Amino acid sequence: METRSVPLKNTTLNSNGFRLDGKTVVVTGGASGIGRAIALRFATSGARVCVIDIRAKEAEDTVREISEAGGQASAHECDVTNQEEVRATFQALAKRGRIHTLVNNAGISHIGKLEATTERDFDRVFEVNVKGFYNCMLAAVENMKANGGGVILNMASIAGSSGLADRFAYSTSKGAVIAMTFSVAKDYLACNIRCNCISPARVHTPFVDGYLHQHYPGREAEMFGELSHSQPIGRMAEPHEVASLALYLCSDEASFLTGVDYPLDGGFFNLRGQ
Repeated sequence: METRSVPLKNTTLNSNGFRLDGKTVVVTGGASGIGRAIALRFATSGARVCVIDIRAKEAEDTVREISEAGGQASAHECDVTNQEEVRATFQALAKRGRIHTLVNNAGISHIGKLEATTERDFDRVFEVNVKGFYNCMLAAVENMKANGGGVILNMASIAGSSGLADRFAYSTSKGAVIAMTFSVAKDYLACNIRCNCISPARVHTPFVDGYLHQHYPGREAEMFGELSHSQPIGRMAEPHEVASLALYLCSDEASFLTGVDYPLDGGFFNLRGQ
């Protein structure tokens, strides 16, 4: 089944859906994939988007696309694993005004079971996927508490709550993300800070295309089809579909929702084997 992302030029900045007018949203890992889709979708819904990424040029590309379509965005080079760098970045953003929402998306993948995971592999995955989320939440909460509340959305994965082959370190890190989400939601109820997470199944991102090109040269289309049909619904998710759920969870319409892990899995969790 052929799939493709929906570029910003095919959308409108007069979206009739959930709105984020007047709100400042920080999106980590916003230079590509799911993070980019979220940055674009949130901008179409009225948010001022701060794109944080370790890849400055790609972050600027995302911001340029948003700006050319009439949206508001800024790019900020930052290594989420460096707490001092994260704190400085968020303090600079806070000088411009309130941070309403943090979307913790920056992450890396790793393929391999326990015995194929080196100590360095394990440490690196946790450094980005767990410590990076911790650093950004810690920096954002300070601003949110001082301004009457906010929203935190963490990008987890179905790998964190169900058994996936050859994903030992990655699955473990995403399980930690889910646990952190529940903990922060509980601890900051009184501060009017909501915290949820999304657990997608396989999403068609540049990582998938790169993986297929590296490991299955000449067989990319065949293997893409196999991976797509391993989902009960018969295809991979598209980044803009993750962005749509993210928009709802970060909007005021979801103000009664906190401490929840939302599977976006095409039936993977409940319908496998049926």
